[in-house]
Amino acid sequence: MRLFFSFCFFFFMIIFSATAYDPLDPSGNITIKWDIMSWTADGYVATVTMNNFQIYRQIQNPGWTLGWTWAKKEVIWSMVGAQTTEQGDCSKFKGNVPHCCKKTPTVVDLLPGVPYNQQFSNCCKGGVIGAWGQDPSAAVSQFQVSAGLAGTTNKTVKLPKNFTLLGPGPGYTCGPAKIVPSTVFLTTDKRRKTQALMTWNVTCTYSQFLARKHPSCCVSFSSFYNDTITPCPSCACGCENKKGCVKADSKILTMKGLNTPKKDNTPLLQCTHHMCPVRVHWHVKTNYKDYWRVKIAITNFNYRMNHTLWTLAVQHPNLNNVTQVFSFDYKPVSPYGSINDTGMFYGTKFYNDLLMEAGPSGNVQSEVLLQKDQKTFTLKQGWAFPRKVYFNGDECMLPPPDSYPFLPNSAQGNFASFSLTILLLLFISIW
Repeated sequence: MRLFFSFCFFFFMIIFSATAYDPLDPSGNITIKWDIMSWTADGYVATVTMNNFQIYRQIQNPGWTLGWTWAKKEVIWSMVGAQTTEQGDCSKFKGNVPHCCKKTPTVVDLLPGVPYNQQFSNCCKGGVIGAWGQDPSAAVSQFQVSAGLAGTTNKTVKLPKNFTLLGPGPGYTCGPAKIVPSTVFLTTDKRRKTQALMTWNVTCTYSQFLARKHPSCCVSFSSFYNDTITPCPSCACGCENKKGCVKADSKILTMKGLNTPKKDNTPLLQCTHHMCPVRVHWHVKTNYKDYWRVKIAITNFNYRMNHTLWTLAVQHPNLNNVTQVFSFDYKPVSPYGSINDTGMFYGTKFYNDLLMEAGPSGNVQSEVLLQKDQKTFTLKQGWAFPRKVYFNGDECMLPPPDSYPFLPNSAQGNFASFSLTILLLLFISIW
């Protein structure tokens, strides 16, 4: 019986972990919208729009990869703003040869700088899509596809199936395509409305459990009231790459092209006890009468990765009273309305929005000033440290609670002896 309950427990834990529910961003998703704009002799021309509605998770370089399975024998005659990675077997076509004849096409974004006649609105960013909470204008990617052998009416068009999204690696799960009310467009002069001939949506959600078996970042702590630094847990991000890591004084660091990313995005990590690509350090710096100050430092230990448009989401009860953030941009995140205990930090454009690869420049830092709520504020029992930390949308591993920097016992003892001395002096003066 005990074995049965244990099996059920682990089964439900796996199911729960595999779902794409993020408690700090419960409605976050990537919505892929297909708008048929016109009919052709044997199909249609559609605008495909990918909207990233995730508050603090973006798609980084080398970008997104979108795939699906055609419902019939459709082909892609042409594309603008994107391309398929393979053409497939188009030998049965004479004269005009389609752009892609594969039953399961794989589409990628074009790189910046392509000729103007190949560009489409919101395209050609190498597949990079920003986070909605950071910059809504950068959280979209679009391309145009001309499909043939696909039906020429709303009743004869069949929706593609089995959508897949890599961003850039695994982690996203896409639901089935669903027909929705046709999208309405407003002309540039804002005096006329037009609408798509047919629209369907596909919703893709992210699960860190599906993306990787280890975290991709860790958190360390320190404070002004304790000399002990609480480091990241050992092997927090797995130690599989321990043999291939690089020491800080290694001669390999002088090699040309070391910082060039590989196609499979494999990291080249600096040798550390935690073996994480990214470490977030939270330092309780100063305690004033009505305020307290925290220093946040983010360090990149991967020699092959630059983090553009990085984000840092933090959950802490005192983030409802942020007074000033000194060198990061900051935005509150309130997924549950009245509960304001989560915030998103991100870099200032053209200043520190790029987190460089491992090395002397591989860190960014800022300080945060918070106003105290005297009813809840305390430095005891690790209250000053965050409950959850996310870097680029992935949850970081925190140290175990019993290792947090604690208030020294001598401080409490000194306070008690000081109070006793005051009472004795008052008693003597009265006597």
